[in-house]
Amino acid sequence: MATQQQQTWPLARATPDRVAQLRLQCRQLVKRRALLSAGVAAIPVPGLDVVSDLHLFTRLIDDINQAFGLTPAQIEGLQPEYRMLAYEAAVGVGGMLVGKLMTRELLLPLLQRSGVKLVARQAGKLVPLAGQLASAGIGFAVFRHIGNQHVEACAAVAQQLVTAGAGRP
Repeated sequence: MATQQQQTWPLARATPDRVAQLRLQCRQLVKRRALLSAGVAAIPVPGLDVVSDLHLFTRLIDDINQAFGLTPAQIEGLQPEYRMLAYEAAVGVGGMLVGKLMTRELLLPLLQRSGVKLVARQAGKLVPLAGQLASAGIGFAVFRHIGNQHVEACAAVAQQLVTAGAGRP
């Protein structure tokens, strides 16, 4: 007998087309948030963009996980075999943020991987106008790249779950 949580998984009765549609919607969300990140990066206050990116990116990851039904609570609501499949699929696609509650401790190492770009972005703020534009461009590119990687990982996991029949009665 299915529990209430199992019945309310967002992709219950979903098709591969629905997963593809969600993927496109989430990529648009990433683009909008990356533009917001770029706008903040153009403000010539060192460090403001890093704090803003941490906040924006934490919310973005949570929103994407929610859309694909891959928050920790949603995954725990799946039947045990699908729960295991979700975690195995996340590991298989390299989705280290799939099914995780976002914290600054998880996010900082991810952003530090883009360290050279972030240093260039901060240094660029020292040069008026051109530096601010470069900082905004770098910020947009890094944010969009990391966000789109997460969307692709979530889409792959959700696709595997839908194909396996998760959420069906």
